[in-house]
Amino acid sequence: MPRIGVEQSLTNVEEALKSMGYDVVQIRSEEDAKSCDCCIVTGQDNNIMGISNTVTEGSVIEASGLSAEEICQQVQHRLNQ
Repeated sequence: MPRIGVEQSLTNVEEALKSMGYDVVQIRSEEDAKSCDCCIVTGQDNNIMGISNTVTEGSVIEASGLSAEEICQQVQHRLNQ
């Protein structure tokens, strides 16, 4: 089963993905994200200077404005491509 990283504040998304059988880990650092097939982020930590480092080869989904159900659908879609 794919490993999904979820930011700590997204507990409803974490619970929904776990109920679907995904291996879910909380993202607390870059190291946590490296082993994930997909990461769910809030988008609140956008880099002000425009510098970004890619730490994962997996998909990244920004959760802002999406329900837990919509995020789960996006995860399924991206992992099944």
